[in-house]
Amino acid sequence: MIKFAYTILYVQDVTKAVEFYENAFGFSRKFIAPDNDYAELLVGETTLSFASVTLAQSNLKDGFTASRLTEKPFGIEIGFTTNNVEETLAKAANAGATIVANPKTKPWGQTVAYVRDPDGFLIEICTAMD
Repeated sequence: MIKFAYTILYVQDVTKAVEFYENAFGFSRKFIAPDNDYAELLVGETTLSFASVTLAQSNLKDGFTASRLTEKPFGIEIGFTTNNVEETLAKAANAGATIVANPKTKPWGQTVAYVRDPDGFLIEICTAMD
C-alpha cells in the first residue's frame, strides 16, 4: 500500500519556518533535528516538513529552484481547511504571511483565500468540501 506521508518545503531557516506555521496556523511541532536542518509539524493525517536549503542542496546534486517571495510562486500550493477563512487569513497575515487573494466564495460554495509564507510558498486557506 502506498500512502502520502509528507511534504517537505526547502526553506532558508527551518526554525523560523516552523515558528511561522505554529503561530499562523496553530500546528504543533513533531520533531526538529538538533542541527535545525530538518523539522516536522503535526498538521493532520500527513506531516508538513521543512529542510534547510543547505540540506536540500546536499541531497540534490543537480540543484533545485528555491522559493522566494520576490519571484512568482511555484505552480503548486499547500492547502489548509478551516471553518473561518477570514479569521485564519488574518492570523496568518499577523504571523508574517503575504496575502495574495482575499476570501472569495467559489461557484461550488467553498470559500478560498491565498497567502504566501515568508519563504514564498503558496498556501490556500479554505473551507472544507463536504
